[in-house]
Amino acid sequence: MSMSFTAHPVGALARLWRRWLVALVLLGAGAAQAQLIDEVEVQREGIDAVMHIRFATPVQVLHAMSGSKADYTLIIYRVLPTQQTLNLGPAERRLPPKAQGTDLPGITVTDQPSSDRVSDERRLQVRLSKGVSHSVRSGGDARTIDVVLAGMGRQLPFADEAQQAASAVALLRVTLEGSKQPGVLSAAIPASLQDANVYTSRRVVDGQVLYETHIGPFATRAEAESALRAARVRFPQAVITSEEQPARVTAVLPPAVTPALVAAVEPASAAAGLPAPASATVASAAASAPAKAAAATAVTANAVMSPASQPDQLISDAERDQQAGDLLRSAQASVAAGSTQGLLDGVATLSRLLDLPPNASSRQAQRLIAQTRMQLGDAPRARLEYEAFLRLYPQGADSDSVRAEMAAMAPPATVTAATDRAAERARAQVTTSLSGSVSTYYYGGQSKVRTQEFQDSPIAGLPQLVTESTLSDTDQSLLVSSVDGNWRNRDADADQRFVFRDSYSKDFNRPDKSRNRLSALYYDHKSFALGTQVRLGRQSPLGGGVLGRFDGVQAGYTFKPRWKVNAVLGQPADKLLDTRRFFYGASVDAEALTPHLGGSLYVVEQKVDGLVDRRALGTEMRYFDGGLSLSGQLDQDLLLKGLNIASLQGTWQREGGAVFNMLLDRRKTPLLMLGNALFFGGGTATRMQDLLAAGATPESLRQQVRDTTADATQGSVGMTTPLSAQWQMGVDLRYTNIGAIAPVVDLLPQGQPSSGDIWSAGLQFIGSNLYSSRDTHVVIFNIINGPAFQGQLLSYNNSSLLMTGWQVEPSFKLYRQTTSDQVVSTRWTPGLRVTWRPRASVALESELNQENSKTTSAQRNESSTRTYYYLGGRFDF
Repeated sequence: MSMSFTAHPVGALARLWRRWLVALVLLGAGAAQAQLIDEVEVQREGIDAVMHIRFATPVQVLHAMSGSKADYTLIIYRVLPTQQTLNLGPAERRLPPKAQGTDLPGITVTDQPSSDRVSDERRLQVRLSKGVSHSVRSGGDARTIDVVLAGMGRQLPFADEAQQAASAVALLRVTLEGSKQPGVLSAAIPASLQDANVYTSRRVVDGQVLYETHIGPFATRAEAESALRAARVRFPQAVITSEEQPARVTAVLPPAVTPALVAAVEPASAAAGLPAPASATVASAAASAPAKAAAATAVTANAVMSPASQPDQLISDAERDQQAGDLLRSAQASVAAGSTQGLLDGVATLSRLLDLPPNASSRQAQRLIAQTRMQLGDAPRARLEYEAFLRLYPQGADSDSVRAEMAAMAPPATVTAATDRAAERARAQVTTSLSGSVSTYYYGGQSKVRTQEFQDSPIAGLPQLVTESTLSDTDQSLLVSSVDGNWRNRDADADQRFVFRDSYSKDFNRPDKSRNRLSALYYDHKSFALGTQVRLGRQSPLGGGVLGRFDGVQAGYTFKPRWKVNAVLGQPADKLLDTRRFFYGASVDAEALTPHLGGSLYVVEQKVDGLVDRRALGTEMRYFDGGLSLSGQLDQDLLLKGLNIASLQGTWQREGGAVFNMLLDRRKTPLLMLGNALFFGGGTATRMQDLLAAGATPESLRQQVRDTTADATQGSVGMTTPLSAQWQMGVDLRYTNIGAIAPVVDLLPQGQPSSGDIWSAGLQFIGSNLYSSRDTHVVIFNIINGPAFQGQLLSYNNSSLLMTGWQVEPSFKLYRQTTSDQVVSTRWTPGLRVTWRPRASVALESELNQENSKTTSAQRNESSTRTYYYLGGRFDF
C-alpha cells in the first residue's frame, strides 16, 4: 500500500514527540523485545480486497464483532505458546485512505491487551474511514488474521500467482491472454465474470518475460468450460489450462483492427452461438479472425479442448432494449458520481451492456465507455473503444463528436512502441511509503508479578495461570518510550522494506535496570522476477525452526511455483550470560503438497561456546480450505533426544457465523538447549567452559538438561455462535498442566512445583451495538478446577465511543478461590481505560486498575488493596 509521510504538529505535544523520536533513534541496541503486529498488507483476491494482519508469533482467532455501520470490528484472539519474549503493550498500524490512487478506505488496526480473562487473550480494533462490508477469518498460516473487504478487489492490481491459495494448484483455470507487463488486458473482462478470481503468472517465452492473466481456479471442468464460453466473447484465444499444462501464448498484443477483420469476427462468434463481440472486444478478437468460425473453439498447443458454447435462451428485442436501458441508466449514475469507484463501476456496467447483442442503447454505451476510460486515465483502451465506435457507427452527429474527441488525444505510437512505453510507465510507477509511530507511557503503582528478569529468562513462555495474583507488592515507576518505523518501496520488479523498532525503559526505582531494547532493524528485499527474498539485520523468525529474534540473514529462493528453499544464519538477540551463540539452518517450503495442504521441513543447529546447543529436525504443516484452517509443528532435538514441540491449532468458520476453535500444545519448558545448564546448575558459571572446568562433560550436561526440563501441556476446544444480530454466545473447555520447574537462581530460587491438571469451563456472551454504532460488551463466567483448589471467575468488559475521539473501556473482574485446606481468597478488580484521539494520528491513553483482595481461613483474615495504572500517548505517521 502507498503511504506518504505527513506530520501535523499538535502544539507542544507534537514537539515533545519529535524530541523523543530523535533521542530514540540515537540510542544503541540492547536486549530485544518483539511487538506482536509485524505487518499489515492489502492484496486482491478476486472481487474482494483482503487485509492480511501478520504477527510476530502464532495467534488464533476466537471471536469477531462488527459495528452496525460496517466501519468497525473488534477481534478477540489468543497468543499461542511461544519461546519469544513479547511486548504486550498497545500497538497500531495505519493505512491511509485512497492508497495507491484507489478508493480504498483508510484502515487503522490497534492491538491492545484484553482485561477479559487471562494474559494470552488480546483485542484487535479494526477501524475503517468509511463503511465497507467486511468479515474476519483465520489467515493462510498460524501468524495471520485476514479481514476481507467485500467487493473492493477492483481497487487493487491483480494478484500474482505466487500469492494464490494452495487450493488453486493443479485446478483448471481459464488463461485469457499474455502481455509484456502485468495486469494489462486488451479488453475488459466480461461482466458475467466480474465475480471470478483474476490473477497473473510469469513465464519466459523466447527469452522474454510474459505475464499471463487467468481466471479461476475451477474445481470442475464444467465450471471452467462455462467461464471459457463467457471469456471468448472478448478473448477469442482464451483456453483452459492448469499450472502443469500452461498455454503457449505467443501473441502479446493484437494487430491493428480493420473493417474486414471486424466482419470476419462477428459471423465467427455467431456460428459458435456466442453474442456478438462489442467495443474493445473487436481488438482482441481480431488476432484470431483469419480462423473465422474456428476462432470460438480453437485452442493452442498444450491446452485442454472445450466444446463450443450453446446459444442462450432467446428473449424479445423489447425485453433486451429494456434490460440495456436499465444498465445504461445505472452506468450513467455511477459515472456521474465522479469517484474512482464510480468510474470503475460504470465501466463494469457498460461492459455488461455491450456484452448483449446490438440494442437501442449500444451506440450511446459505446461512446460512454470510451469517455469513462479517458477519465480513468486509460488512453490506449479509450482509443480502442473510440475506434470501435467509428467502425460500427461511422455516420451521425455523435460520430463527428467522437472524431473531435479522438483528435484531442495524444497521437498513438506503433503497437510495439506503445507497449514498451506502457511497460516502462508501469515500472516507473514506484510506490514508496513511510509509516510508524512514536509513543511514551508511564507505568505506576504496583508492578506485575513477573519481573523483567523473569521475562528475559528461558522460562518466560510459561503460561500465566488465573490462580496467580494479578499484582504484587513491588512499587513500580517506569517510563517506556518506543519508536516504530517502516519504509517500503515497491515496483513491478521488487519489493523492498526497511523496518526499525526500538524502545527504552527508564526505571526510576532501580536505575540499574533501565535498558534499551532493539526489537527490529532489518532490510528486506524481494525480487518478483528472480523469485528471491533476502532479509538482513535484527529480525523475528519466519519459521524454519528458529526460536526467537536474532541478528543475521534469512534468504529464500522460489525454484518453482509454491516451492521455496530457505537458509538462515545468525546469533540469538537475547544474551545468555557471557556465552557466545550462533546458529544456521535450512528449510524447504511447499505451499501445495495437495490443493489444500502446505508445509515445510527444516533442520537447524545452534552452537554455544563451541558446543552443540541445539540440533533440531522439524516440520510445520498448514491446511487451509475456505473456513477451515489448521496449523501444526513438530520439533525434535536430535542430540538431546527429546520432543521439543508438538502443537496443533485450528479454526473452523461456518457459513452461519459459528466459529469452532481448538488447540493442542505440548512443549518442553524451557525448550531443550545445552545452555540451560547454566541456569539450572545452581552455581556461578557464566560460560560453558566454566562448567567443563569444574569437571562436567558435554554428555553429563545434556543429561542434566533432560532431568531439569519440564513439560507444559495446554489444550482447548471452543465454539462461538450468533444468537441474534447483536449477541453471540461462546463456550469453551481448557486444560493446562505445567510440570515442576527446578530452582533457578534469582528467578525461582525455590523452584516451582507441578501445577497438576487444571481444567476450566467457560461461558461467554458477546454483545455489540446495543446503544450505539460502536459499543461492545463481553461477559465471561469461568469455573476452574485444580488438584488443590476450585475457583470461579466473572468478568465484564465494555468498550464505547462516547463522542468523536473519546473511547472508554470500563471493566470488572471477580475471582473467588477455595483451596483444599479451606483457605478462601477473593479478588475483585474494577478498571477503566480511556483513549482520546484529538486527531486520527494522535492517541492519548490511560488505564487504572485497583485490585482488592481478601483471604480468610481458620488462622488468617487479611485484606489488601493494590493499584496499577499507566498513562501516555502515541503519535502515528
